[in-house]
Amino acid sequence: MEQKIMTQFSQEQLEKVSQITARYPEGKQKSALLPVLHLAQEAFGWLSTETMDYVATLLQIEPIEVYEVATFYTMYNLKPVGKYVFEVCQTGPCMIQGSDDIIAYIGERLNIKPGETTEDGLFTLKTAECLGACGYAPMMQLGKFYKEHLTKEKVDAIIAECRSKASVNN
Repeated sequence: MEQKIMTQFSQEQLEKVSQITARYPEGKQKSALLPVLHLAQEAFGWLSTETMDYVATLLQIEPIEVYEVATFYTMYNLKPVGKYVFEVCQTGPCMIQGSDDIIAYIGERLNIKPGETTEDGLFTLKTAECLGACGYAPMMQLGKFYKEHLTKEKVDAIIAECRSKASVNN
């Protein structure tokens, strides 16, 4: 008989969940959903249905309440992603400054389309709605960092830097 391994936080992560939920009044634990989903994504890499069900159990809410939130926000990954996620802004100001060309160029360089991950698992290309840096268009978010005034040359340098870091860290 095959034993199913259940998604589970470490004791330290469970303590963090308790700290987060303690910020909100009794009976309002759903308010902790966004930060707990961030914690889950950080812990497990992406939000599988099993992970979202686990979060629902921890917060004592219905799984559909978690799915509604996780599927609404682009910051949550509902399938495995690469080590480096390029989230290129595609709203008006960035489009006027050439974000469509940048998205196409990244896709050509990495041989992927938006929403896909490279075969080596290193890069994922995503499009994003406004990242709030219109004056620096075209731009993308790479982890916690913004990469601004993108050009093909800057994209090449970013890809090379990521590959270099990945080879050092492996």
